[in-house]
Amino acid sequence: MKSAYFARILEALDIPDPVQEYRFHPTRRWRLDYAWPEHKLAVEIEGGAFARIPGRHTRGAGFRSDLEKYNELALAGWSLLRFLPEQINNGQAVLVISRFFGGKAVREI
Repeated sequence: MKSAYFARILEALDIPDPVQEYRFHPTRRWRLDYAWPEHKLAVEIEGGAFARIPGRHTRGAGFRSDLEKYNELALAGWSLLRFLPEQINNGQAVLVISRFFGGKAVREI
């Protein structure tokens, strides 16, 4: 899930810029919502977790595929941070990502 709002928030942080929709695996078509390849950090926004109508990622096959993707990511040495949209909106995601990069402050505007 790409979010223009979240991308703008990340730009305000004193951290490297992420790559959106990054393909980390050499043969699979998996993409990461946000990635910092040089730091091996992946961020996934789990948008359908509480949807009334199950989405692709919350149904059995989609959930299984996500597990496979996350396990391959870990085996490749990546760190994965997963967030719900509400954690984007309330600032929790920004705080956690900032902690990964050493707790750097928001850039002055």
